[in-house]
Amino acid sequence: MIEVVCLGQYTADVVVDPVTSLPDKGKAVFVESISLHNGGSACNAAVALGKLGIKTAVIGKVGCDTFGDFLIDAMKQAGLNTSAMIRDTDVRTSSTTVLVSPDGERSFLHYFGGNARIRMEEIDFEMIASARILHVAAAFLIPGLDGQPLAEVLARAQAMGVTTCLDTAWDAQGNWMKVLQPSLPHLDFFVPSLEEAQMLTGKDTPIEMAQALRKHGSKTVVIKLGADGCLLHTPDVATTIPSFSVDRVIDTLGAGDCFVAGFLAGLVHNWDLTKACTLGNAVGAACVSSRGTSGIQPMQQIVNQYLLNR
Repeated sequence: MIEVVCLGQYTADVVVDPVTSLPDKGKAVFVESISLHNGGSACNAAVALGKLGIKTAVIGKVGCDTFGDFLIDAMKQAGLNTSAMIRDTDVRTSSTTVLVSPDGERSFLHYFGGNARIRMEEIDFEMIASARILHVAAAFLIPGLDGQPLAEVLARAQAMGVTTCLDTAWDAQGNWMKVLQPSLPHLDFFVPSLEEAQMLTGKDTPIEMAQALRKHGSKTVVIKLGADGCLLHTPDVATTIPSFSVDRVIDTLGAGDCFVAGFLAGLVHNWDLTKACTLGNAVGAACVSSRGTSGIQPMQQIVNQYLLNR
């Protein structure tokens, strides 16, 4: 049985590290590393879930090009079911150039590619119906679905008895709640970052943000707070779960997606929500301690390293 289906953004990430300055026109700046990684919020979460031993399938659109081949191969190597991935001869695979600063923070140059072209009628709902959880990532970066179509996808999943979860990205178009509002009533779990939650709600504190998002319909809100952990807000619980310290931050690329993977893995194992959030924090810590999202350890190693000592 498929436990989680990840629908949404699949991107080839070209990671440049470290970037201290951009070159003048016609000039060069030398860096220590340029590397190719699987990327995109749905892909990152799915690969992390696979490494955590969760049976995961992926749904998205990539081109029939080198980047598309790379992503499909990377996901297969992670043990993911790629049978519902769409290969489109008329579009190139989405790609991002990721500029990593010396402190591990990132800036992005992004090409939408296939992520902009997936439509609801192309989605394999039989695959979704076979799963326990549908995780959609990242809203605002899948324009063919964003808005009412995505709300319909989530509503249809819930009607089939599938638990729904949604992650967002930064909305460069500035539409925020106008785009997301239709989806919120169809969410069992909403897992935005602090900055995204603030832009969606206009509120000042995480607790106010979570309260506002739940009023818009999401049953449970988990706000990612980066180095401060996460805020869990349900009808019965409002609590901050602290993060784990790491010896060195290598890069933060995909840390939020890995947090979500850990959280979803906790749900699959029927852990209570606080423990699931704690696992999310642990997987996020493992992510920032390695290069890219593919370097996290297997589930038992993460549990041994982080959870058993808390």
